Amino acid sequence: MLVKWIRCTVVDRPGFERGQRKWAGLPGEPGFRGQGGGWSRGRPDVAHVFAFWESRAFYDSFMARSHDRLAAAQSGTYRDMQVRLFEHRFDVKVGFEPRFSDADVVRVAHCRVRPDRVDHFTLVQEKVWNPAMAGSPGMLRGVFGEAPGNEFLVLSMWDSAAEHGKYRVERVERLGLRAQTEADVAAIAGDVVRVESAWTVV
Repeated sequence: MLVKWIRCTVVDRPGFERGQRKWAGLPGEPGFRGQGGGWSRGRPDVAHVFAFWESRAFYDSFMARSHDRLAAAQSGTYRDMQVRLFEHRFDVKVGFEPRFSDADVVRVAHCRVRPDRVDHFTLVQEKVWNPAMAGSPGMLRGVFGEAPGNEFLVLSMWDSAAEHGKYRVERVERLGLRAQTEADVAAIAGDVVRVESAWTVV
């Protein structure tokens, strides 16, 4: 599965949201699995969209054929768009599905990992972080993806911002020490995204 993460700064919110509804045409596209997103909780003008495709081949075909027609409705409503693609490595919790209907917030973490620490980083994601997240109240599902250049994406869906907040306060610092995160990660950026149900396409 391919995970696409889009982040942009919105300059025309009503226009952007109108354009976002045009993506309702996606379900007819071969290989499309789901899409959703919302607004950054920390920066209200920043939007995040997450799209899921069965494979890079299906995604490339869509980009060559239908993408520009659907995207035209949002032209001029945003700036500073960043797009990143990640190949699914494994689920966080079991049985990941690209559904957003039951999620209140999505936590996204983007990590650049030191080249000699990739194997260790991947192992502790599987053995330390994943079990901790999977066992946390309110954590619904998630995905761990990899991109060329030792870039990784950790995406987790939560049924409430409060439960995600408790997990951060109670567990993240302790787990980070155990996982030796500082030794593995050259840079980390992230956000907590308030899910907008109108943006969900399945």
